[in-house]
Amino acid sequence: MATVIAKPRDEYSDYAGAVRWIILAAVMLGTILEVLDTSIVNVAIPEMMGNLGATLTQISWVSTGYIIANVIVLPMTGWLSTTFGRRRYLAGSIILFTVASFFCGTSRTLGALVFFRILQGTGGAALLSTAQATMMEVFPPAQQGMVTAIFGVGVMVGPTLGPTLGGWITDNYSWPWIFFINLPIGTLAAVLTILFVQDSKYVQAGSRKIDFAGIGFLAIGVGCLQTVLEEGNHEGWLESAYIQWLSITAVAAIVMMIVWELRAREPVINLRVLKNRGLSAGAVFAVVLGFGLYGGVFILPVFLQNIRHYTANQTGWIIFPGAVATAVMMPVVGKLVMRFPARNLAAIGALGFIVSMYLLREITIDTGPDQMLLPLILRGAFIGLLWVPLTQATLAGLKGKELAEGAGLFNLARQLGGSAGIAFLSTFLGHRTQFHRAILVEHVNAAGAQTLQRLAALERAMMAKGASTPIAHGRALRILDSAVGTQAMVMSFGDAFLMMGVIFLAALPLLLLFKKGRAISMHGAAH
Repeated sequence: MATVIAKPRDEYSDYAGAVRWIILAAVMLGTILEVLDTSIVNVAIPEMMGNLGATLTQISWVSTGYIIANVIVLPMTGWLSTTFGRRRYLAGSIILFTVASFFCGTSRTLGALVFFRILQGTGGAALLSTAQATMMEVFPPAQQGMVTAIFGVGVMVGPTLGPTLGGWITDNYSWPWIFFINLPIGTLAAVLTILFVQDSKYVQAGSRKIDFAGIGFLAIGVGCLQTVLEEGNHEGWLESAYIQWLSITAVAAIVMMIVWELRAREPVINLRVLKNRGLSAGAVFAVVLGFGLYGGVFILPVFLQNIRHYTANQTGWIIFPGAVATAVMMPVVGKLVMRFPARNLAAIGALGFIVSMYLLREITIDTGPDQMLLPLILRGAFIGLLWVPLTQATLAGLKGKELAEGAGLFNLARQLGGSAGIAFLSTFLGHRTQFHRAILVEHVNAAGAQTLQRLAALERAMMAKGASTPIAHGRALRILDSAVGTQAMVMSFGDAFLMMGVIFLAALPLLLLFKKGRAISMHGAAH
């Protein structure tokens, strides 16, 4: 009798080719919405303040509440996906995000807006990590490089496009429309998810014991940490008793969470997955990536609007070429990651980012769009080159439950890195401005010949406009003081760009912890 050898079943055969791309479209739509809503709100803050009668400190919670909810839920997404099933959890999160967007747009009080932004952030967590885990499980290794690149367009380009799109909507319509544009996109993403996404074959969804203690420690620890990062600079850091208590609470709760989760039989966050060397290194480098991505998106608009006095819309269009460079680079990297070791590509991306920061450090008070074009394009292109191999090398080898858990921790690290970057750079700019101002003042003294000449010229200009001699002298001194302050600020921006490059340089040794080979093996491609 002839022996029949069964052909091994393809683990990716559950999805037809066309269905995979429909699923990618669904998760991409959700991811773009989530990432855009992190930054799109910022340019509408002044209009919100006027409409809602809120102060700057109060309105900042529109952004802070969203991010805090997001970072609390992100590390729990693996557990939630396992407990409720991937399809139900992902679709439910998209629906929650979309419904919350509608109520954000219809809110007429600050309290209502902050509440619905928190709901948005809660739903948005799955739109990053669960979507990413779904994509990597649905597509075979031969396609994962390109698919990660396409997914990365939403993750990397979204923060850069946010100010551009938000500025255009605010200028041409009104701030509620930055939320209403989510409705048709979110509805489409939810329908596609319900129709085509299946639960993970590696994990059987079902009721599990709820780790209430782990959830509590996580919410308190990460929530307090994020609040410190968001509000610390405004409150004066540890000079504020409020920040002191938040910091102590954050450290205590996070330590207790780690101890508890490592001992729990069914933890809400599986920290044991960090035994994977690639995931641990990738999570740490994701902090650096978030620092550079969100930090750059933060200080570039500040320079362009405060020093160069561009509008929010103009600022968005100046930054836009960098986003285009990232989008163009992504498919190229999707091909390269199949041929070259992931850590080598990531190293090239990091080095290119460092070069772009070195070029930006030369900015002056007269630097405009033409001078910033090349550095911003380089920054965008090399951020794109870094993202894909870093993601592939970090999550390679993880499947099912561990893949979802690893994606959650990876995205949490990137988000916290972004918040830490913004907090650090805000404080850094202030301190460096004071430092440079003190040095400049030493060289701009009343007895200096150049100072006297400048003052005399300014006084003559004031007197030509009808001012008396004492008034003209006072105005001339104020103008000179303002010029010194502005120059000190410009020099501090140069220092900030250089600091971002130094941090990336210091993180380069982490890439040695990744495996030497390709994150996507040729065996996987042949399979």
